[in-house]
Amino acid sequence: MLVFHQISVLQEHLKQLRNQSLSVGFVPTMGALHQGHISLINQAKAQSDVVVCSIFVNPTQFNNAHDLAVYPRTLEADSQMLDTAGCDILFAPSAEEMYPQLPTMKFDFGTLETVMEGAFRPGHFNGVGIVVSKLFHIVQPDKAFFGQKDLQQCAVISCMVNELSFNLELIICPTQREEDGLAMSSRNRNLSPEQRAVAPAVYQALLQAKTGLLDGQEVSVVKHNLASYLASVEGIELEYFEISDFDTLLPFNGTLSQSLEGGKIALCIAAFLGKTRLIDNIII
Repeated sequence: MLVFHQISVLQEHLKQLRNQSLSVGFVPTMGALHQGHISLINQAKAQSDVVVCSIFVNPTQFNNAHDLAVYPRTLEADSQMLDTAGCDILFAPSAEEMYPQLPTMKFDFGTLETVMEGAFRPGHFNGVGIVVSKLFHIVQPDKAFFGQKDLQQCAVISCMVNELSFNLELIICPTQREEDGLAMSSRNRNLSPEQRAVAPAVYQALLQAKTGLLDGQEVSVVKHNLASYLASVEGIELEYFEISDFDTLLPFNGTLSQSLEGGKIALCIAAFLGKTRLIDNIII
């Protein structure tokens, strides 16, 4: 695996590969890699001639200074994981390389910024839009691979790709889970053993909500039942639970039978275990 830290050197190498008519698959990450990330690498390998992974803890998408400070940085271990997985290129720039000057432009993703992550993390998606657009321009991939766990982020990036006419295909891959159902996340390593033991309750709450909807319960009842269930689990503090239209991520009201006529719905959740924030979702 080749490792690049400078944009210009990476771009020159990628130019040579494209001159050989090789396709490029891209997996952007913030490091602290786990098997969920490796599943994206595997998908990229299956669909591309060359796989590029970036590791960059992007400061512009953190609206919580503590979150940025404690975000795990494990570049050496990450590099070994990627090399073992068969990744071809690692791009690991410094903040100074990515942001010679602090960005002044702003992205506006409309209603996507008014719900769920957008509502609770103001400015977050602007930072996501800036760094992902920069990475797309730098790497110029044929395909880019993201995980469904960050569903709203996927929606934001899809909007950006469509409206700015990026010449790439966006591939959304299924959420990878631990054996007990907890969605794989770099933040999981911040959980204490006691917190890790109860963390799967977040996914169990989603499954119970899905069952309620399939049984014909109203959205308000499903929301109440989920909140009551998580309130009974020591250490978990619910931040939000939304039942949303899959395409717009705007709140859905009614019963599941009504939604099936128009498309899929997304059950999205965010909860705290101590200072660790977990997000998850399932699609019906």
